[in-house]
Amino acid sequence: MKNYCQVRITALDYDRLMYHCFPGDKDEHGAVALAGIANSGSEPILTVRELHIAEEGTDYVEGKIGYRALAPEFIHRMITRARDERLVYLAIHNHFSDRYVDFSRIDLESHERGYPALLQIAKGMPVGALVCGRNSMQADLWMPDGGRRSLQKLSVVGRSIRSITPSHDPESETVETYDRQIRFLGKAGQRRLKGTKVGIIGLGGAGSLVVEYLARLGVGSFVLVDDDIVELSNLSRIVGTSVADAIGKSTKMSIACRLILEANSHADIEALIDDVAKESIAKRLVGCDFLVLAADSMRARLVFNALVHQYLIPGVQIGAKISTDPDGNILDLFSVNRPVRPSQGCLWCNELIDPTLLAKEAKSDQERKDQAYGVEEPNPSVITLNAVAASHAVNDFLLDYLNLRGEMPVRYEHLHFLNEKRMLVEPTTDTECTECGREQLRFARGDTVDLPCLIG
Repeated sequence: MKNYCQVRITALDYDRLMYHCFPGDKDEHGAVALAGIANSGSEPILTVRELHIAEEGTDYVEGKIGYRALAPEFIHRMITRARDERLVYLAIHNHFSDRYVDFSRIDLESHERGYPALLQIAKGMPVGALVCGRNSMQADLWMPDGGRRSLQKLSVVGRSIRSITPSHDPESETVETYDRQIRFLGKAGQRRLKGTKVGIIGLGGAGSLVVEYLARLGVGSFVLVDDDIVELSNLSRIVGTSVADAIGKSTKMSIACRLILEANSHADIEALIDDVAKESIAKRLVGCDFLVLAADSMRARLVFNALVHQYLIPGVQIGAKISTDPDGNILDLFSVNRPVRPSQGCLWCNELIDPTLLAKEAKSDQERKDQAYGVEEPNPSVITLNAVAASHAVNDFLLDYLNLRGEMPVRYEHLHFLNEKRMLVEPTTDTECTECGREQLRFARGDTVDLPCLIG
């Protein structure tokens, strides 16, 4: 059985790499990527933090054995930087192929000669190589324990999310359940949904609808996070609930699992009845291909935002709100659908994480109760507003994840219903932001920095 790894890279870096490797001269070119690593699952996930283009004739030169090679000085500069920054060194070159690519015998022999020494310099970090075709990629990752891993897939994360593999998969058989949507998505699109793992944080009004939609679309794997129970006041908003669920104090998790399995009995579900602000729970989301934040707490936003940028996981934050004045008059009612992508604006940059509320949520339940003095009231909520946010977010997921409309700018969608206004807001990006700035501490670092979890 082969051992595999995954690689995640931003669309900006991937497109830059492809432009360098395939400028139209039908020749071979080189580069080095330095990547963070996540070891929380069975397959290591590499997150490309830095892409260094090898200059022709200086950094990428005629090889003594093969056709061309990275210059020793360039290799030394990159491997020592990888060691010092605790990043994974990945040498990259291209073959002039399209939908299938693999290392040549000369490539693999060069790895055998050079990578044992690079592992020693790397001091406990993996080293490896990527070879790319125009629409394919392969990896040879050398682990510190002596193991080697090939590429399962490379995820290109922009507004759209492209999946690059070593070879093009053959068409799969049509499943009758999905016949009507296969006419839209194609067999390859339906197969990709089946192989996708989506993490959903919060299984209340909006989250339960997201679960329902994704399960019926045919998403194959779910990681669900929620620690709440069903109450009578939830029945008007959480799909799939009954009076018996409320009386019996069923968990929202049990309802979500039931919804998924009723729609897709073959789905794989990891049910985490706990708080996402616990590091042990947040780390279980690292292997997801996409994240949906349907919980409105500041600490859930904090952790979600970090996961997106630290592990290069595309995501979306959704919600709905009814604003009233002290007399109960409605001031606004709106739904929001906010795609969040690495280095394309974050919840901190856009003032969507309130430090005051975050500090309050960090207190114990008793401390929060003592300070509230009984004046806090639940926010008003109706299923229709939640449904708008959930359906728009899942529709965007479908179009973006299957790359059905190409690369588009990231924009927040705000739908205000009193004045029938739809607003598309370009998120603010601060290059100095410690959470999402490419040169800052967290971006694409993987496990080498801690998640900002408030609970041990």
